[in-house]
Amino acid sequence: MNKHHSKKINILISILAIIFFLPFAGLNQNNFEISKNLDIYTTLFRELNINYVDEINSGELMEAAINAMLESLDPYTIYIPESEVEDYRFMTTGKYGGIGALIHKQGDYVIISEPYEGFPAHKAGLKAGDRILKINNKSAKGKSSADVSKVLKGAPGTTLKILIERNGESKPIEKEIIREKIKIENIPYYGMLNDDIAYIKLTGFTQNAAREVKNSFLKLKENNDVKSLILDLRGNGGGLMNEAVDITNIFVKKDKEVVSTKGKLSNRNKSHKTRYAPVDLSIPLVVLVNQASASASEIVAGAIQDLDRGVIIGQRTFGKGLVQNVIPLSYNSKVKVTVAKYYIPSGRCIQAIDYSLKDGNGHFNKIPDSLITAFKTQNGRTVFDGGGIEPDINLKPLKFSNIATSLFTKFLIFDYSNKFFRENPEIPPADEFIITDQIFDDFKNYISDKDYDYTTESEKTLKKLKKYAEKEKYFDAIQSEYKTLKMKMKHDKNEDLNKYKDQIKELLKIEIVSKYYYQKGKILASITDDPEIKKAMEIIENKTLYESILNGTYQKNEAN
Repeated sequence: MNKHHSKKINILISILAIIFFLPFAGLNQNNFEISKNLDIYTTLFRELNINYVDEINSGELMEAAINAMLESLDPYTIYIPESEVEDYRFMTTGKYGGIGALIHKQGDYVIISEPYEGFPAHKAGLKAGDRILKINNKSAKGKSSADVSKVLKGAPGTTLKILIERNGESKPIEKEIIREKIKIENIPYYGMLNDDIAYIKLTGFTQNAAREVKNSFLKLKENNDVKSLILDLRGNGGGLMNEAVDITNIFVKKDKEVVSTKGKLSNRNKSHKTRYAPVDLSIPLVVLVNQASASASEIVAGAIQDLDRGVIIGQRTFGKGLVQNVIPLSYNSKVKVTVAKYYIPSGRCIQAIDYSLKDGNGHFNKIPDSLITAFKTQNGRTVFDGGGIEPDINLKPLKFSNIATSLFTKFLIFDYSNKFFRENPEIPPADEFIITDQIFDDFKNYISDKDYDYTTESEKTLKKLKKYAEKEKYFDAIQSEYKTLKMKMKHDKNEDLNKYKDQIKELLKIEIVSKYYYQKGKILASITDDPEIKKAMEIIENKTLYESILNGTYQKNEAN
């Protein structure tokens, strides 16, 4: 190892020791442990650098050490190196520089999943299913989606060349694309479900999410006789807390506490109240949630529930009640640190896992039932903590069959939708398009020579039975019965195609519609036959039932 490199490493270690030690200089309790362990760490790093048989990459090694340290805390406390700051900025603002397209890995290449309507990829003529062969004359074969995404992103106004392969075209196609500032809207769709029920689909809580919800709601009221509203937060992983407060404020009067934060430091203990005059205090409101509704989604749903302002429908939410602050570090890097917990108006915390406690195996567990506490809503209804928001109307989650899941995850539905798009220049509007039996038969013919095998739960259980029977020396005695049972259980894919025809048709419809009408069309097609939306409409139209839920007289078995 050359002296210049060794000197750089030693300087780096010295700087790290100073950076780590100085903030703790005024703390007495842990000073010795901190200084001792930092000394051990810097000595270890120095000796590795001098003695390790191969050249070490100091930057990679340091980042690995940082990440390992933070992983012992919680999954939300993370280090953000300079190279990933752009991705973090996208998470909070919804903006980034790039071409505007969803991508996924399929085989050896990364594929365009869907170009965003009106953005560079779409304007350049990229289509779903295009395989990215080269970017700026460099092969993309074998690259991951993350690798390709980093290259596709860049400063707005810069140019890149993409060589793509498209089914139906004899030769590869080269596209020159000028990157733009991409802004992903928090609301991909809003509209009327019938003459008087409005619907807003909210997918994020980036900057201006509350303004988008407010403007969408006002437009719906201006152009329609809106008598009730369904706010769909399913799959919404959250974002900025202030946007959650301001969205709640649309339906709740000024100066109402929506969420409070409590941390180790006193300056983290804050009450976040509504700041503006509300838009509508009386319109019947339903909020749809599921297991993937988290963080800011849970603040909105929890506050609406605790203030008895609307009915929550769906499944228990994720249970992320931890607050993160982003703290700048040297060399343009950052660290996102958990600094507090969220508490909604009733006083309950929505965090599901206590990351300060581990079991005997070193795993984090959800809060046990014995520690769950009852709280009261504004109207006196009993609600509980223990993680997430338990809906007022709890619905079983939609579950797809093994065959539908296999066809989707193996991209056969995606590939067929691209074939259909090439062969059919137009289709009816998104909310009118249906998968006819003719289209379904064509799909079955398309997959007839494709691999989409899967294992049923019964087959998995039978396999376990064989394993344990062999281990306990019983298998020889039941071998013939096992073979008979296995043959009877063996799934028939053609039979399953017809048995789960409706599920497969629904997935086909949504995927095909997205090729013609993009994100808005996909959502419009999906809500047409959505059983959870139908349940929400049923409850919101039944004034007596709706009010009984909010005043606490409703018995849950009435509507489930």
